[in-house]
Amino acid sequence: MFYLMSKTRYNAVAYHFYMWYNVRMKHSSADPTWLKLDNAAKIYPPAQTEGWNALFRLSVTFSEPVDREALSRALARVLKRFPNFAMRLRRGLFWYYLDRISGQPEIQDDVQNPCARMNFKENGGFAFRVRVFGNRVAVEIFHVITDGAGGLSFIKTLAAEYISEKYGVTVPRGGDILDCDEAPSKEELEDGFLKHAGPKAVPPPSGVAYHLHGTPDRDFLRVTTGIIDSAEISEKAKALGVTVTEYLATALLFAAADWKRARRGLFQSTRPVIVSIPVNLRKIFGCRTLRNFANYATVGLDTRLGEYTFEEAVKVVHHQLRLGTDKHVLAARIASNVGIEKNILLRIVPRVIKKPIMSMAYRLEGDMKNTTSLSNLGLIKLPPEMEEHITRFDFLLGSLVKNPVNAAAVGYGGKLYLNFTRVIEESFLERAFFRRLVKLGIHVKIESNN
Repeated sequence: MFYLMSKTRYNAVAYHFYMWYNVRMKHSSADPTWLKLDNAAKIYPPAQTEGWNALFRLSVTFSEPVDREALSRALARVLKRFPNFAMRLRRGLFWYYLDRISGQPEIQDDVQNPCARMNFKENGGFAFRVRVFGNRVAVEIFHVITDGAGGLSFIKTLAAEYISEKYGVTVPRGGDILDCDEAPSKEELEDGFLKHAGPKAVPPPSGVAYHLHGTPDRDFLRVTTGIIDSAEISEKAKALGVTVTEYLATALLFAAADWKRARRGLFQSTRPVIVSIPVNLRKIFGCRTLRNFANYATVGLDTRLGEYTFEEAVKVVHHQLRLGTDKHVLAARIASNVGIEKNILLRIVPRVIKKPIMSMAYRLEGDMKNTTSLSNLGLIKLPPEMEEHITRFDFLLGSLVKNPVNAAAVGYGGKLYLNFTRVIEESFLERAFFRRLVKLGIHVKIESNN
């Protein structure tokens, strides 16, 4: 408007200030035209390469073949409720950011090779994609948008909308199944890290973990799924006074220790085996954000100390995880990450200079402190109106830079679905893990895409 009134330099500057002000006001509302990347998301754009970006995948399997038209209508409604998904990644002068985009991504046929690098231009600019095969709907998400818990809320809401569209069923909403007739709230789009950082910063533990090495095959993500009776493993964990996550993490540590003994390498012989476990911070800090809001706790065994029984090791893991998920410890770690972001020198450095520095930091630091990771989304509970149409959920992680094998779990319908993903040919870790569970008296059914 100012520019149309006059083409003077003064009015041009005034016009740009006017536009900047309106964008800032929109950014601070519950219906933003753009978003800053949250503290956890900032590392992923500079770290991505021509062959890799940080993706994870959630899928839901229905009792009948998927109706793509009904799914498309459901997706349109869900995107209005999750505005952080309706955005594209853009390059700013100092940082990457998310910018509003219209429409929705085209629904794709699913493929045998999940979480392959996403080409945003081919995906209409969107940083997530929806894939369909038979009865299954999968959503693959770039980590700049959200984490596993936020993605779970998205796919559960999408499933609820689809069931309503397809079958005319009124699905009750609540918890992380959102009502698409409601407007998004400011709390759902806030950066939880900035809000809940502690007063003092404590850096993460130092040291390098033992790493798994094998024959690289990054062109294909190999998936091995173990299907376990939820009640059976829950009883085993309860008998030892630990959670299912702690029980699984201990079995995974034993599998990694078996790998280390089998390899007998001198170079890494003194390094401990470490499992990284993402921690959903929403319940701990009372936060409602639908963006990234997770930190990591680590559990480990120093194999130089001698042989542990499973019962001894699971107690060690139990106490390590309790300490790692203490609210004060997590707040201090958040403060450390936020402090780096707020560093004035880093803020004023242009993005083109930051990019290689952050990319190198991610490769040197990101996965170096862990042998592998285990992400457990827990037990999914749905309203009866949804349960009769849904038979299964799955959760899996895409490849990481340094860790070639990772595990992700989710429970539904009396089953625990545990997906190992790897980008090496050797299947030693998952075989050792599932053999350990069988030795502990747990029955496992195995599926694989290779």
